[in-house]
Amino acid sequence: MSRTVWIRIVLAVVIALAALFLIRMHNAGGAQSSSAAAGHRLAEAWCKECHAIEAATIGAAKPGPDFVMVANQLSTTALSLRVFLQTSHRSMPNLILKPDETDNLINYILSLKRN
Repeated sequence: MSRTVWIRIVLAVVIALAALFLIRMHNAGGAQSSSAAAGHRLAEAWCKECHAIEAATIGAAKPGPDFVMVANQLSTTALSLRVFLQTSHRSMPNLILKPDETDNLINYILSLKRN
């Protein structure tokens, strides 16, 4: 095979891989959005009594930090939130979350991060 044929084959493979990657990223974004929506429902049910859980409720007198502030701290990552949620705290109820609930709540809090 000539060099031109090899270049065309390589380019076709690269384009196909890039297309698959973009499709996967698009689908992952949808899954994360539904996870964040589920996390918002959890926050509505379990967290809003003590935390402002969305931008519209910031400034309300709540004993816990608001979720937007937490999301926008430089130290806030999925890992830091996971560790926090799995550790007992004196000023918080001892919530026992299932792994998928933890993931959903983390995705919701991180969705509040300002870009």
